[in-house]
This record gives sequence, structure tokens and C-alpha cells, in this order.
Amino acid sequence: MSVFNVELKKVVDDSYDIEMGYRLEDQLVEDLETGLLGKIRKFAVITDSNVLDLYAKPISEKLSKAGFKVELFVFPAGEKSKTRQTKAKIEDAMLEKGFRRDCAVIAIGGGVVTDLAGFLAGTYGRGVPFINYPPTLLAAADASVGGKTAVDTPLATNLIGLFNQPRKVYIDIAAWKTLPKRQMASGMAETIKHACLASREMFEFIEENLDDIMSFQKFACEYIAENNCKIKYDVVMKDERESGLREVLNLGHTVGRAIETVSDYRLLHGEALSIGMAAMVLLSARLGYMSEEEAERVTKLYERVGLPTRIPDYIDREALVKKLYTDKKVRDGKLRFVIEKGIGDVVEFAPNVYAKPIEESLAREIIMEL
Repeated sequence: MSVFNVELKKVVDDSYDIEMGYRLEDQLVEDLETGLLGKIRKFAVITDSNVLDLYAKPISEKLSKAGFKVELFVFPAGEKSKTRQTKAKIEDAMLEKGFRRDCAVIAIGGGVVTDLAGFLAGTYGRGVPFINYPPTLLAAADASVGGKTAVDTPLATNLIGLFNQPRKVYIDIAAWKTLPKRQMASGMAETIKHACLASREMFEFIEENLDDIMSFQKFACEYIAENNCKIKYDVVMKDERESGLREVLNLGHTVGRAIETVSDYRLLHGEALSIGMAAMVLLSARLGYMSEEEAERVTKLYERVGLPTRIPDYIDREALVKKLYTDKKVRDGKLRFVIEKGIGDVVEFAPNVYAKPIEESLAREIIMEL
């Protein structure tokens, strides 16, 4: 019998722009009119119930007035909606509305929306283009940039998905003023994490200018918007598919994601991450990679934002230890943690290896202390 070689070598350019500014709705429409997505004229706007009236409806109306065909697809806000079931409902609704491969997706919302919509776009019709318009600091700092898309299951978060890069991301700083204080604080969790892993200068800027950030002073918000993107895309450009370096962006997430799930999403992502970062710096100090003073400095900054750094009493700590094993960094049944080194760096344990195996007994000890 013969053996046939199917040669499919290709070079793919997934580069895209991240535009930061204020009130970018008209810029989005103008970009589509001038060919950002070629000749596509049909758009599925995917959003949640929190963002619908503030942003999704006005943007959809502007697109319709510009002559585009637009349909809104809305799901209930919150992490509990980031499921295969929600994705399937939207896909079925799009099929019923006549959406085929000649369409594109516009995700308008926070991380739940951009995660789910990006995953849907990657599979709908075997792939259609999508754009992210995140009005939250959390999504601007994390989910909307980098191309990771996924849904949650009852067993784990973000393990069912794909890498799918958007065609453009619009970071509308003006939208942050509409956020409830709790949501703004949640977004600061990822922002501080970025500083912890890559920039002591950024960490010190946040320490010195936190009040200005939380009161939406222009210079302070622009600084964190730009530095969040710079730190994340510097990593993603070197390791898009998380073969090594990109694991550093998971700093604090081993415990953080587990807490978020075990809390049944009573905690926002940033609140859970804040506790995860408190656990991580405690572990780092225990292992000798940062001083106790540095660990306390990180924890205090999270507390100044108004974020929790202790595990709530309603969380079963033994259940939390078990949930750690659903983390995507687990290898051969072993827990692995990304570890901060001082402030503004992470430990590289070997060439391109940024996560360290940690015995369950030590992980449990850290969790019992929080």
C-alpha cells in the first residue's frame, strides 16, 4: 500500500491592533466601513445582560445606521453562563437567523463574554473573524488580549476552548467610569498581577497612584491600560500557545481559579485571584524566592484596593485542595505553581520552564494558613 504525504505548510499572520482611547464606538464603525474585516457586512453582537443597554445596543444601532446587518445575542451576566450550553444556544440562534460563514462576531463585554464569543467564533462555520470591545478593566487587562478562549465545565474552568486571536481589540477607558466599585477592584487584581510578574516600576506606580487610578484620573488609567497590554503581549508574542513562557500569566491562578470554582462563583475572578496571589506570595516566601516584607507588600496592595486576601469561611479548604488538581498546569498528577521572584519577576526553574512542582502537603499548609 502507498503512503501519501499531505503537505499543508503555511505561514499564518494573526497580528492585530489593540486600540486604547475614549468612546471608541464610532472608531469601531469606521474601521468596519474601511475594510477591517474585508467585505463582511453581517455581524453577530454577543453580549451579556449587564452590558446590553450601556454598550451593546448603542453600538449595534450605530452599525445598523451604517448599513450593516446586525443581530444581538444576549445571555445572563456572570461566570455561571460561561458554559457549553450557553455557547450552543447562541450558535443555534445564529443559525436560525441565517448566519453562515459570511459573518463576523463582535464581543462586547467582560471576560466571560470575550472568552465565550471568541471560542464560538473559532468553531462557528469552522471559524469566522471576531472583534473584542471590552468595557471592563478586568477584560482589558486579561481576557480580551492574547487569544485564549474557553468555557467552563462543572469540573474545571477554561479547559474546553482554543487559541483564537481577534482581528482587533478596542479598550475604551471611558467605560471604566461606569463600573461598580467591586468590578473595578476586580480588574485591579489582574493589573497588580502583571506588575508582580514583570514590572517593579509598575508595581510602585500602582502603590503611589492607587487613589488616582480608582478615581479614574486620566494619566493613571492610561498608564495601567498601556502597561497591562505591553506586559501581556510581550509574553504572548513569544509564546502564543503556552508552551512555556506564557504560563507566567497564570501567576496566582492555581489557587485563584480553584477558589473561584469552589465558591460557586460567589467571588468575582479578581477577588479569587487576589486570594490566589496571597497564597502564591506566602509560598514564594516559604521557598525563599521573596522576602516576607515583599510578600506582605503585595498582600497589602491588594487589600488597599478592597480585595480579599483570606479564604472565606464558607469555603471547604479540603475541597479546595482537591480542586487544585483541575488546574491546567498539572502534569503527571503533580501540582505546579508559577512563583514570583521578589517584586516584578518570576522564577525560571530551567530554560523555558516557569512552573514548579509543589507537594500537596505544602499546598495544603499554605491554604490552611489563609
